[in-house]
Amino acid sequence: MTFNKLTPAVLGLPLLLAPAIVFATEATANDIEVMVVTSSRQAQALVNLAEAVSVLDEATIQNVSPGHPAELLNRVSGVHVNDLGGEGHMTAIRQPISTGGVYLFLEDGLPTRPTGFFNHNGLYEIDIPNAGRVEVTKGPGSALYGSDAIGGMFNILTPEPAAQFGGRLQAELGSDGWQRGLLSVSGPVAENHSAFWQLNSTQSDSFREQSDYQRFSTNLRLDSEVSDSTRLKTLLSFGKVEQSGTSGLSFTDFSQNPQRNYYHAEMGARDVQALRLSAELRHQLSDTSELMLTPFFRDNRSDLMPGWMLSYDPVLQQTRFKSYGLLAQYSQQNSSAFNWTAGLDIDYTPANFAEQQITVSRDGDIYTDYALTGRTNYHYDADQTVLSPYAQLQWFATEQLIISLGARYDYFSVDYTDLLPEDVPQQVGRSSWLRPESQKVSYRQLSPKAGIVWKFADNQQLYANRRHAFRVPSVGQAFRPGSSSDTTELQPVTAVNHELGWRGQFGRIRLDTSLYDLTIKDDVVTYIDGNTRKVTNAGETSHRGIELMLQLALNAQWQWQTSGSYSRQKYDDFQYLYSCFPPACVPPLSETRNFAGFDVGKAPKQLWQSSLSYQPQAVSGLWLELEWQKVGRYFTDETNTNTYPGHDLWHLRARYQLTGSITLAARLMNISDKTYSTYTSNQVGSSAVEYRPGMPRSVFVSATVSF
Repeated sequence: MTFNKLTPAVLGLPLLLAPAIVFATEATANDIEVMVVTSSRQAQALVNLAEAVSVLDEATIQNVSPGHPAELLNRVSGVHVNDLGGEGHMTAIRQPISTGGVYLFLEDGLPTRPTGFFNHNGLYEIDIPNAGRVEVTKGPGSALYGSDAIGGMFNILTPEPAAQFGGRLQAELGSDGWQRGLLSVSGPVAENHSAFWQLNSTQSDSFREQSDYQRFSTNLRLDSEVSDSTRLKTLLSFGKVEQSGTSGLSFTDFSQNPQRNYYHAEMGARDVQALRLSAELRHQLSDTSELMLTPFFRDNRSDLMPGWMLSYDPVLQQTRFKSYGLLAQYSQQNSSAFNWTAGLDIDYTPANFAEQQITVSRDGDIYTDYALTGRTNYHYDADQTVLSPYAQLQWFATEQLIISLGARYDYFSVDYTDLLPEDVPQQVGRSSWLRPESQKVSYRQLSPKAGIVWKFADNQQLYANRRHAFRVPSVGQAFRPGSSSDTTELQPVTAVNHELGWRGQFGRIRLDTSLYDLTIKDDVVTYIDGNTRKVTNAGETSHRGIELMLQLALNAQWQWQTSGSYSRQKYDDFQYLYSCFPPACVPPLSETRNFAGFDVGKAPKQLWQSSLSYQPQAVSGLWLELEWQKVGRYFTDETNTNTYPGHDLWHLRARYQLTGSITLAARLMNISDKTYSTYTSNQVGSSAVEYRPGMPRSVFVSATVSF
């Protein structure tokens, strides 16, 4: 079914659901109002927002008890987070499954990383199992948050401290050596001060060979009532993740021996840690105005052996950066008709990158060991300064009509200094490690947005928006070019999103659907000019789709929810360096091709999730859930030659309130023991398709004590 054929069906959905809506409205009198803070850094009713936002509350997080972020976040329509081992992941929201920097990860509204230092595994720097709630904004959010917020944003919010002292201790055991302990303690610590402390200690041997994983993270939040008009929230977060490398597999190993891993010992391993400290001060200037000031500090360290480079350019990479910044925002409600905010974000991030060359040892397909060669390929400082003023206006034109406007201007300056001596060769044999000369690079970008909400009924809203977004070249993309030239000439990738949505709450039914059309221009493409490999801003892709979420309380015991998306993603203009080697191509072939008209690789056409939960009246305290997840078919590269057919998974969860303070829980993942791949890909021109095997049937049990 094409996107155009789907459109009238979706627009006619209110008529199709009319009988159920009437029944549900008669059954339940009160609707629950959902509040969202991501869209304006202040609490707002979801019904007033002209954008697609989904909220996962604390009860959902505790019921799911995610061992990996994907287990929770894939419940949101149009969202797919895969599992690459440990807590490694890629994301797909209105985009293909990729490592591209088109998503923004936030903790209590603060980006966990500065612009230019995107990490596709960024969710492992946040303690999701202990979160108070998660807000997912689909589509661009650059008008408020700046670069990277093209596909969407994840805002993980910490729990508020409790009014009375209490806590929760959870101990969990599971398949393949899984052990996890979660601790939270909350309550008042002094007059006008209350705190929340969390701890997460996790380790696993994993179902694959030599792919163990350890995590330690902790949060400390202190809420203070400084005065009747001033509140202060101080948040300290620390996380450390160590995980072994996990490789893709050939089809033979994937289908016959999925637990195999080509990376043994320390090959492909990573060791990362992240510390963040922020102090959000909110001062009520008057009954209609507020000032928010949030100074913050980040300290990140990453030691990585990139597994994808082991076969052609094996290295050890070290990245260090610290950030010093301030989020400042003034909000004003001039009357019952106008709300407006203006702010300034400041972020100064000095960073250092070093890359050492290694040689690797192999035993057949298995990488077993490595040794330093003594060569340093790259060593540089990249100090980044970002200044970003923004403003937003919300006009309640009538009781039914809300119009919103906003814009943000971002100025980026990167002071790059090459720290290697000039006599270090940039080319050895056929291998190149080109290094730009020391210089300053700057980018400027304006991101406007406009939206409208029409409340055509008390419990229904139509909304539409146009939002601009962008991402600046990453520090590595600009200053670690490998064999590519002209990388410091790259400019920001830009995007424009058009969206039409409909929300409704009808007693026992809640429905949310959206149609979107996202065009990305100036994408980075690679081409050959003579004998030189160059990069430039020239690519263009289109991403169109529909997202649907439906929740239905069948009765007091049964609840059903489903969410899904159908998308069509195309290359409108996309050059790619096509390489083909013997035996497929004799002699070897290397040329520039344009894949205009082809489907975007690694972009599933369908994503679906559905769950049915049951709370039997006959067994008080028991909760059961059966969940189905589907990832649809997709092409594995730009040539649309190879295909992954997709997969369906079934999961079962149970919780039982044994006593007032003790809860037992279990989850059985992949009930049918399906062999499936979380990411399937191949290099353009290569017939060697790689598969990332997903978790086999696994069981996890836990006991939680509340005090």
